Amino acid sequence: MIVLKESISIDKTSEIPVYLQVANALIHHIRHGRLRRGLKLPGSREMAALLKIHRKTMLAALDELMAQGWIEMVPRKGTFVVNDLPEIKPKKLQEQGPAPYPEKTLFQIDEKRVPPFPLRSAIAANALVINDGFPDIRLAPTELFIREMRSLSKQRSSKTLFGYGSPKGPDVLRETLASFLSDTRGLPISAQHVMITRGAQMGIYLAGSLLLQPGDHVIVGDPGYFGATLTFRQLGANINFVPVDDFGIDVDAIAKLTAKKKIKLLYVIPHHHHPTTVTLTPERRVRLLELAARYRFAIIEDDYDYDFHYTSNPVLPMASLDHHGNIIYIGTLSKTLAPTFRLGFVVAPENFINAIANIRKTIDWQGDSLMEAAIAQLYRNGTIGRHIKKVVKLYRERRDHFCRLLQQALGDHVSFKIPDGGMSVWTKFNNANLKRIAAKAAEKGLIIPDPSFYNTNTNFNATRMGFASLNIKEQERAMEILTKSVEALGIRN
Repeated sequence: MIVLKESISIDKTSEIPVYLQVANALIHHIRHGRLRRGLKLPGSREMAALLKIHRKTMLAALDELMAQGWIEMVPRKGTFVVNDLPEIKPKKLQEQGPAPYPEKTLFQIDEKRVPPFPLRSAIAANALVINDGFPDIRLAPTELFIREMRSLSKQRSSKTLFGYGSPKGPDVLRETLASFLSDTRGLPISAQHVMITRGAQMGIYLAGSLLLQPGDHVIVGDPGYFGATLTFRQLGANINFVPVDDFGIDVDAIAKLTAKKKIKLLYVIPHHHHPTTVTLTPERRVRLLELAARYRFAIIEDDYDYDFHYTSNPVLPMASLDHHGNIIYIGTLSKTLAPTFRLGFVVAPENFINAIANIRKTIDWQGDSLMEAAIAQLYRNGTIGRHIKKVVKLYRERRDHFCRLLQQALGDHVSFKIPDGGMSVWTKFNNANLKRIAAKAAEKGLIIPDPSFYNTNTNFNATRMGFASLNIKEQERAMEILTKSVEALGIRN
């Protein structure tokens, strides 16, 4: 009985006898519906123990309640709140219930300081979805992952994984990931340069929290990844938008900004830029590193889907060429495996890793050590490497098929470039209103990405159309619905 323990206070210095204080408090809770009609009350011993009073005092309070008609005793069953209450019987039902929970705080909060993140609407289980570039979760090696989790949980040496650990992540995964990134991306790092996070978004937040003070200047691409831009805004930064063209973020525009303003941070996605999927050229990467060294600003290099490249070997990350300590390199396994695996990483100089680990401890003491150790085993036994090779081949086939269907279905209505990598196609609608088409498609059971998730108020009339999570039949069904949606709106080539 939470009400008895938490809501009845007894003042033993009061002139009112303790038994009457208890009786009056119980009457108050009955009248306000917190002790409902017909409720069976605990026994007198239990109630006395809860209120820390003598049992005789509790019995006197119960006698008083019975005398006033608030409770009744039923032989061999117990003590109950009466159904016909003495005073509130004529009152309306809503007046007998508990007071509603407050809708707003009484104290002031600055809600405008925290720009809202767009929330994904609930999607019906039978809906067909073209997302903005997610992996096919049906392909994830979940059975092998569960096997490793089970195996680790049984090992005596792994019992420490069930206790508190380091906010940087378990050593086994940091060491394994450092070796993997060194072998595959040319990063000359070791475990002390790596921190494990719950996805790339946490890495962006932690880096921004350490680097930025209100009023600091940040550069982001336009269009760009809304999750990073909103994070920097919430941290009080001034956002400077720089155009993104077919060769990546405009470095000439960045050079002009750095000459005029004190830039604290540049956020860039060099591979498969979000949302346009373009890749930053090697020449521009070298110039960015030179500018960062000259003007001493930090670069967050978000390489969220480096492994998914289809035409040739990808350009090595800028972090592999950083000799000054300007790059914070961020990645994620959510795109490699499935979004539910909230696991990412930050690679940076050791002093930076130590600092953001301390920030993390204020909001999230550590990650899921058992899960992270199991992921390390999947790296070590080759499971993740084999998985990447398998899905890269499959996603390339899906990309090609999706682009053929897109051209056949919508023709001159759209323009797009077949992406070199990633999991989506940046699709521009030429003579058709994308929002109207999306609304009509939703009526027919097809969900396509919201085109409003990009940085500025510019209407690009374009969206990312993910192909990786749809098999061939699903792609064909999606294009069939998309075609019918365009036709239903009377849009012609």
